[in-house]
Amino acid sequence: MAQSPQSPADLVFALRRVTESAACAAFDWIGRGKSKEGDQAAVDAMRKALENIDIDGTVVIGEGEKDEAPQLFNGERVGRPDAVFKADIAVDPVEGTSYLAKGLTNALAVIAIAPTGAMMSPGPAFYMEKLAVPPKAKGKIDPSWPTSKKLSELAKVLGKEVSELTVFVLEKPRHRQLVEDIYEAGARVALYPAGDVAGALLAAMPGSGIDALMGTGGTPEGIMSACAIRGLGGEFLGRLDPQLQTETKAVEEAGLDTARWYKLEELALSQDVLFCATGITTGLMLEGVERINGQTKVQTLMIAGATRERQVITSYLPAKGAP
Repeated sequence: MAQSPQSPADLVFALRRVTESAACAAFDWIGRGKSKEGDQAAVDAMRKALENIDIDGTVVIGEGEKDEAPQLFNGERVGRPDAVFKADIAVDPVEGTSYLAKGLTNALAVIAIAPTGAMMSPGPAFYMEKLAVPPKAKGKIDPSWPTSKKLSELAKVLGKEVSELTVFVLEKPRHRQLVEDIYEAGARVALYPAGDVAGALLAAMPGSGIDALMGTGGTPEGIMSACAIRGLGGEFLGRLDPQLQTETKAVEEAGLDTARWYKLEELALSQDVLFCATGITTGLMLEGVERINGQTKVQTLMIAGATRERQVITSYLPAKGAP
């Protein structure tokens, strides 16, 4: 028997249990040097938690194929078959698996949900160049511009000097020139080894201290960021940017255009998105999991696109069996 649909606020509040479960499971693997074991624990916890969510979902973007890590498989059905809300799901049980293993910052458990057919399918493209900026800059920055022009226009739109801008960039060898270009333009760079989902969301949140995200990161993270930013009202654009020869060949064979920048509304076709991210290790956006006096402290960001509401909630859960 079909169940009555929940409101977006109720559903996203329930959905937080999925990322909280994954984050709590991953906590035991922080700094232990075993990225796959940590990822597997989070995947198992996320899969089990999804059984209790009132959606009939299909995983369309999983995270495991890129690095041969454990994964929620593309095409896997989760949730409840009789649920009214038929959904596409993008998941990253541990965003930043190698950094979880090293005990570094910004590791998150992330999930995004949209109505069936409302998420862009990136095919074999594992990497994407991204630009995220606040709502005031929506439609006003051409991502194909040189870095200096993008930053000067962004500063003008935001009513700032370029010297007041801070740009989030992943600390990767491929970004050396980008970082130099940002310095040359006069802006600041926030370099982090992982966490471009957090960086993209912070760029879309006015007053966060991050004014833009630039550079290339994972495509799954890009689609999830797009869903969240569609709910926030910010701007996100993406260009498929293969990094390996095998990926380049697969993308070419799939007929995908690597020169084109996709608009936010092409990456996330519906406003009716739901997004949750729970901190595993403390980062710019969220505090990490802590065990305190027999309880587990978790912090989660929830976004309901239909109402454009966002909420950060800190919960104290029983240490055993949490959430």
